[in-house]
Amino acid sequence: MNQPLSEQELLRRASLESLRGLGVEPYPSASFERTHRTAQVLSDFRDEDAGSWQEVSLAGRLMSRRIMGKASFAELQDASGRLQLYISRDEICPGENKDGYNEVFKKHCDIGDWVGVKGHVFRTQVGEITLHVVSFVFLAKALRPLPVVKRDDEGRVYDGFTDPEQRYRMRYVDLVVNPEVRNIFVLRSRMIETMRRFFNRHGYLEVETPVLQPLYGGALARPFKTHHNTLDMPLYLRIANELYLKRLIVGGFEGVYEFARDFRNEGMSRFHNPEFTMLELYVAFEDYQWMMSQTEKLLEELALELHGTTVLQVGEHRIDFKAPFHRVTLYDAISEKAGVRVDDLDEAALRELANGLKIETDPSMGRAKLLDTLFGELVEPTLVQPTFVMDYPVEMSPLAKAHRSRPGLVERFELICNSKEIANAFSELNDPLDQRARFEAQLDLGKRGDPEAMVLDEDFLRALEFGMPPTAGIGIGIDRLAMIMTNAPSIQEVLLFPQMRPEKNEG
Repeated sequence: MNQPLSEQELLRRASLESLRGLGVEPYPSASFERTHRTAQVLSDFRDEDAGSWQEVSLAGRLMSRRIMGKASFAELQDASGRLQLYISRDEICPGENKDGYNEVFKKHCDIGDWVGVKGHVFRTQVGEITLHVVSFVFLAKALRPLPVVKRDDEGRVYDGFTDPEQRYRMRYVDLVVNPEVRNIFVLRSRMIETMRRFFNRHGYLEVETPVLQPLYGGALARPFKTHHNTLDMPLYLRIANELYLKRLIVGGFEGVYEFARDFRNEGMSRFHNPEFTMLELYVAFEDYQWMMSQTEKLLEELALELHGTTVLQVGEHRIDFKAPFHRVTLYDAISEKAGVRVDDLDEAALRELANGLKIETDPSMGRAKLLDTLFGELVEPTLVQPTFVMDYPVEMSPLAKAHRSRPGLVERFELICNSKEIANAFSELNDPLDQRARFEAQLDLGKRGDPEAMVLDEDFLRALEFGMPPTAGIGIGIDRLAMIMTNAPSIQEVLLFPQMRPEKNEG
């Protein structure tokens, strides 16, 4: 049900009709050719070269207006920044209108409107670089007013569009009135591009794998399910792309990676969104020790490329990405915090330990889930600096290779940073018989009620039976890594359009 229009919205619709009555089209079809961006003008203009700045064309949103009789000042904002405009009554004449200043600019031009302007650049008496406008055209009339954002002398917002739910729901407004938000996504894009260059430089191939899958696999997670009408079969949104990328290693590629949109039907928090981006990389003839070294190099290069230093301020912490990172085994990490060795504790003993530490459990949890819960409660919050947690029990890692020297463990690491996992990696399991047995153990967990247990993928097992060379693989959570690289407090801040509850209907 549509909400009734506000007084300002009614006035803007009236202005729209008035403009058309004056022969001014508020949504013209023709393109508008720009000669500069606002940042170019601000950085390149020199007073001694003012003669060469006589024909400048800019386009953007009007973000402020100060009407001063026969002249006005305004601010134009484009993607690169803001520039002051000076508009004189005697000089502007949009369209065929002969009194453009009074009838068009003063009466019907509003904050938020998209306009194209032409003129010459000069410096005002107070030293501000300004465009003296000699003509302007409407490019798009804004029918809703932008929220007013006020800032103090140090740039801090004290009255504006700051409510998180509103900002995430109307990101298109957030990006307009809070320019620092746009910078987060520019930095995120640079982060991904830097990673892509790193992988390409090492000769790895970027590929694409299915989002709709007949079986979900590659992670312990609950999927989203849909139905294909023509094939009359269920399909799942992928929870990971691991099993498809490993098929490509079987096929002969020696290094493949994908920036994948994954989907997991699980809880939401400031660290979780049901739709997220994961980077997965698989390299033949390598192992998890090699992958740890590569990950250190990647993150160190990222920090230097984005910030010029390996030491980043993240919330209240200063996090250093200078290699090498600290390394600790999972059993050692849990045992230190629990006050008792957990290496040989069975499911019942682990449950008793958790209960004694006031950590909540449920009957569906097997030994793997109990260890994961103990780690999450006791250890993870204490790991602020980048730390490789290594050598997991086989029950926790159905797709990882058995440890070469420690029975009952697998060659796996998680990278924890700022108290959250940002990467997970294995020496990949390439024994098809062992892999089948692991899948069958997961089926037993599913029967016990574990909604995140893996399913058995016969085609993947068939691929392994054709032979997969020793392989190292890693998944890196792009959104969580972006939180660290942009000093963002929640995952919603680094997603352009995070998942939201349905909007409340006031009507």
